Amino acid sequence: MEEMIQNAFGWIKKQELTTAKELSRLITAYELWGVENDLPTKLIHLKSENNWDNSIRETARACSSLVSSNLDLEECGQWLLSKRENNGSWQNDVYDTTYALIALAEMGIHEMKGCNWLVENYGEKWEHVGTTSLIITTLVKQEDLTNEKHFTDFIEERVKWILSERDEDGGWKFISTSNLVIQALAIVCLKQELDTSFKWLMSRQNSNGSWGKNEGDITATALSLITLGYAHRL
Repeated sequence: MEEMIQNAFGWIKKQELTTAKELSRLITAYELWGVENDLPTKLIHLKSENNWDNSIRETARACSSLVSSNLDLEECGQWLLSKRENNGSWQNDVYDTTYALIALAEMGIHEMKGCNWLVENYGEKWEHVGTTSLIITTLVKQEDLTNEKHFTDFIEERVKWILSERDEDGGWKFISTSNLVIQALAIVCLKQELDTSFKWLMSRQNSNGSWGKNEGDITATALSLITLGYAHRL
């Protein structure tokens, strides 16, 4: 695996990194693999006042990636909280809400109302493996702040459903979706069940060291490095 990871980081160094999304994902990947980099500085340069791109999702991703960088993120966290709706969601959007709650959890801020909104509104519209995996990740990270397990039944039921949707080769069709799924299942410590999926992911690396279609995709590569970083630590 070591050569695989080195090839991936070698490919990344040749790419032009311009977006907060790319930088946020890569900061997490570099941290998991203990590789020195200056990406946090580049990400901070993209910040406008106390947010990124005036976007809940991009600000949340950035905050998640910078939590361990010893930077003062209090104003960014307060900006996220200021965008919360009365029902506990962010813009009544499942993706804005999950990313915001994940970031807040990593900043040590517990938000039960948003978690309840996700579970109470879960239905056919959100029943996709990637979306469901983000919700599972959110609930686990928020629950870990208090050690109170309010959503155990929901998580266990959805995990079984996700595993039932897995292809025979160990993936879930698309690289980015599969990464979100494997990361969520790794968070709930399903190591034995995931061995096949980790092998599937490694087999999908391009010859140039990247992951993704054609000559590679920065986000897909970053997500794959994060997923394999989780595997390395299980």
